Amino acid sequence: MSHKNTEPAISDAALASMQQHADPLADDTMADILGPWPPGMPSVDAPQWERIATVNRLFGEWTTNASIDGWKASGEGVTPELAQALQDYLAKGQALPDWADARKIERAEKIFFDHGALSCILLFCASLPECYVIPDLSSVLHTAGQLEQHTEYRIRSTAAMIFPVMMHGGLTRSDGAGVAQILKVRLIHATIRNLIMRGKPESAVKDLLAQLNIVGAGKLGALPGLPSRPTMYQALFARGWDLANDGLPCNQEELAYTLLTFGYVFLRSMRRLGIGLAQHDEEAYLHAWNVVGHVLGIERGLMVETMDQGKELMARMQARGRAEPVSPDPRPGLGQALMATMANSIPWDIAKPFPQLMTRFLCGKATASDLGLTQPVPWSSALLFWGVLLVARVIDRVLRLVLPRFSIVRTLTRILGYHFMSRVLMSQTRPLQLPSELLNQVDGVVHSWSDDPHVPKWINRIEDRLTTRGTWSLKLATSARPAATASQPAATAQEPA
Repeated sequence: MSHKNTEPAISDAALASMQQHADPLADDTMADILGPWPPGMPSVDAPQWERIATVNRLFGEWTTNASIDGWKASGEGVTPELAQALQDYLAKGQALPDWADARKIERAEKIFFDHGALSCILLFCASLPECYVIPDLSSVLHTAGQLEQHTEYRIRSTAAMIFPVMMHGGLTRSDGAGVAQILKVRLIHATIRNLIMRGKPESAVKDLLAQLNIVGAGKLGALPGLPSRPTMYQALFARGWDLANDGLPCNQEELAYTLLTFGYVFLRSMRRLGIGLAQHDEEAYLHAWNVVGHVLGIERGLMVETMDQGKELMARMQARGRAEPVSPDPRPGLGQALMATMANSIPWDIAKPFPQLMTRFLCGKATASDLGLTQPVPWSSALLFWGVLLVARVIDRVLRLVLPRFSIVRTLTRILGYHFMSRVLMSQTRPLQLPSELLNQVDGVVHSWSDDPHVPKWINRIEDRLTTRGTWSLKLATSARPAATASQPAATAQEPA
């Protein structure tokens, strides 16, 4: 194995220091917009709440990459200071890094959409469950909006970033929307940090370093005076935080970890299903997500270029996170809510445990235990799942000797993916929070997934019987909503967080 593949991406000491690092560009922007917070719990008419609402409204104008180039803030609630802060943020944040490779990005886009509904099922049976493993990160997700109670909304919010990023030209073309969506998420992360730290995160770190020898330094206590039905902003502000032990919320290590779940974990899952990619394709996919990470404000030294580096870094990050669990542990609630949401989308009772079984298979015993997914399932469901998976893997290995791209495993995951998408992601009554034009593009992509060109026609006919005959398109834009906003900051704390 080559030195390139095994060399750690970052040293242990440098990794540990990343807990006290966040995102200066986005954090400075939100500090300029919100200004200093008053002592104690802010009143409901504190000006900061209105400024956040104004930013939410302005997010609706960031629809495409072209729309943020030279964008000017205007309208109700926009002050010169707020306008200048947002305009400077977009001007500095929208540029791709000089190491970005357009050919690798284009290849990654093709990989994601070639695998269609399978890509979605891997994201939600592997990427999101692994995202919940880090206790501090899960704690923020839990506090920021009772994620267990709004799981479908959070899943759609995640998809509302991933689809624009991975669609053709999402990162590289002016008519794409990936960069615009990422910059929204980046500023939402900064909003979460500002709320939890009750001000600029950099100032909180400086205060901690100045008080290292003082007992209780680095701790923000929970605030009294929280309304009986608080908004997510109020809950974040009042929750308290242990900066000394937990680092900053949404810190660089957590951001980089979440980036791994969308790149490395996706590719690892493909391997475990027996449909892994060639090394150059895997590295192109990792490269595209590294470009996403750059726009999201993640430091280059926290990115991986190979699967071996991804495996090594993720193992270290998970070990660090598991070494300091939080109490009460929010992870089982998050994991079980995610599984229940996917189970509810499957029309056959015997197959409802399949998402949990798939997550166990793709993520392993340790993650399943972290998320409370070790409870027994009906023996008939387990027998069917493992039996079908085993038989499909054997058949795939044999038939690929003459049909290199044939895969029954791929077909089975496409079927599960269709039901999940049609009932959770692509519902006409609850479409993705994207502009109408972008929803049309997403719908066109879903239409192209209706038949799998890599299998015989008889496989597609079986798939039609288990999904729907004809197109998977739902004509979503006819009921489209306005563009996504930050009115639910927790919705995107895991995209990537």
